[in-house]
Amino acid sequence: MEHIDFDDNLLVAALSGEHDAHLVLLENALGVRIDPKGNRFAVSGPPAARERAIAALSALYAKLARGETVAEGEVRAAAKLSEAPAEVHAMKPGIKTPKRLISARTANQAAYLRALGENDLTFGVGPAGTGKTYLAVAHAVSLLLSGKVERVILSRPALEAGERLGFLPGEMKEKLDPYMRPLYDALHDMMHADYVERRMAAGDIEIAPLAFMRGRTLARAAVILDEAQNATPAQMKMFLTRLGEGAHMAITGDPSQTDLPSGEMSGLADALGVLAGLRGVAEIRFEAADVIRHPLVARIIDAYDKRARRSSRP
Repeated sequence: MEHIDFDDNLLVAALSGEHDAHLVLLENALGVRIDPKGNRFAVSGPPAARERAIAALSALYAKLARGETVAEGEVRAAAKLSEAPAEVHAMKPGIKTPKRLISARTANQAAYLRALGENDLTFGVGPAGTGKTYLAVAHAVSLLLSGKVERVILSRPALEAGERLGFLPGEMKEKLDPYMRPLYDALHDMMHADYVERRMAAGDIEIAPLAFMRGRTLARAAVILDEAQNATPAQMKMFLTRLGEGAHMAITGDPSQTDLPSGEMSGLADALGVLAGLRGVAEIRFEAADVIRHPLVARIIDAYDKRARRSSRP
């Protein structure tokens, strides 16, 4: 058994959660028992599990001390991060945006944030719900607000409409909005709506389909291509070669979820092979364990992955 003490009674109450719900989550996730006794927590279990539980409790208390909120998602994230290498815990608290502080919730997310900061081109690859697009947008927003780039450009292949949008009703913006909505949502989660609209009207923030990138040079910009698995190899090469002076590019997607016609190679999978090991290019792979949505989502992804592995056996 080990003990950990905290100073602030109010923060300790928030750390424990209503009816000790947060402690129960940690117990189930880490295989320990946590007994609260005033400001002291007694942690029982295998030595390695005790260390992880204490690391998780310390990280959550530090969040509360910084004025951040701690809910079920943060507790589950702390349990995952507790097994991360020491250098992960030494990272800065996260990315501060006007509406929230955004921090890594898993070791792979921490590695991704580091890669985004250190490389001109970063691939974030893995299943939905792992935060690869959200964190890329957060990094782009931080670059814009700090003046390190002049523009943020967010793009997606509008494959569902075959990039032939004329048959849809409305003006061009109305045609595009359904395909770009996840990117709008991420921006509005980080910045106030009126500010986003002003920056978009000024051209500082642009959201456009991949086809609209042809012929451009994207300099001094933070550029993100989302759902990149739906780009063809030719489209991906076109997009990659738009990179201009002072630009940072992030490409996100899940090669296993391509909507391209059967037999057509994904530009994301092609680029990952062609650019592997190239200086200035980073690749971060996310897994089901990095999913930060409902816990059931990770189990659903695991189930599909297991079936895919079984069907691929000779």
